[in-house]
Amino acid sequence: MTTRERLLGVLVAVLWGLNFLAIHLSLEQFPPFFLVALRFALIALPTILLVPRPQVRLRWLLGYGLGFGTLQFLFLYWAMATGLPVGLASLVLQASAPFTVLLGATVLRERLDRAQVAGILLAVAGLTAIGAQQLGTAALGPFLLALLAALGWALGNLSSRLAKPPKPLHLTLWMSVVPVLPMLAVSLWVEGPERIARSLTALDTSTGLWALGGLAYTVVLGTVVGSGIWTWLLSRHPAARVAPFSMLVPVVGLVTAWVVLGETLAAVEIAGAAVVVLGVLLGSRAVRHPRRAPAAPAPAFAPFARRKPASLGGRPPVTGDRARR
Repeated sequence: MTTRERLLGVLVAVLWGLNFLAIHLSLEQFPPFFLVALRFALIALPTILLVPRPQVRLRWLLGYGLGFGTLQFLFLYWAMATGLPVGLASLVLQASAPFTVLLGATVLRERLDRAQVAGILLAVAGLTAIGAQQLGTAALGPFLLALLAALGWALGNLSSRLAKPPKPLHLTLWMSVVPVLPMLAVSLWVEGPERIARSLTALDTSTGLWALGGLAYTVVLGTVVGSGIWTWLLSRHPAARVAPFSMLVPVVGLVTAWVVLGETLAAVEIAGAAVVVLGVLLGSRAVRHPRRAPAAPAPAFAPFARRKPASLGGRPPVTGDRARR
């Protein structure tokens, strides 16, 4: 990966790390399943009208939309609505990185070099240290829901990688069309029309305005910009090379939750975050193998080949007395 591509990977991590705070603000106003449907509906409507359908197989478009859009955010919003702290949510969701690497190696037969394996193991160790510190503040149920969200993200990454879109942004936008109807159906079934209607009132209050601001952030920066760059990176590099950048997300999420929401951040978590950063840098570094100089071609074995005339570099022809001898 080039330095520019690494910086784009870091930018996505920052955008997605701040996304958890935006989701938290929106969940103060909207029920979780309806919020997912609303988030993607705001992108889907102009996409259907204005953006050409991506030139990829339908199965990969549906797989990306169901994995990345539907399963990930269904379980993530559910976990956060049932009490999973913002910092811990940003952490657990990054289990998608090792999930993605394992799926890429087993399903796509992508090869892993030693630097990638070492970097991923190092980042996972850092996440484990942070998780062990944070898990005491959360129930097991929301934690498991966030793990399911991470698996959905990994399945979406795999479909995005297989799609190989010529225009990655088109795939990102059309992915948003897939979750709308399933999530709206789940919302109507679980949350009910009354709760949905109640969430659409009092939007002019401070809570409502912050919720709308959070929704705008998740739509524009979290989905269109962040997911668009992510899809572009996956279209250019193996999943195992791109996925480790998502492990930077909890570093941003934990710091944001500490600064804005007052969630505690212990020394162990700070050390774990540093280890995660080191692991991502190691795992995303391209291993350069020395190039061997091409060997000179062996001369052809031609014992009866004609000799070249003198004008072309061969021996001079034998004439006169030397010829009669």
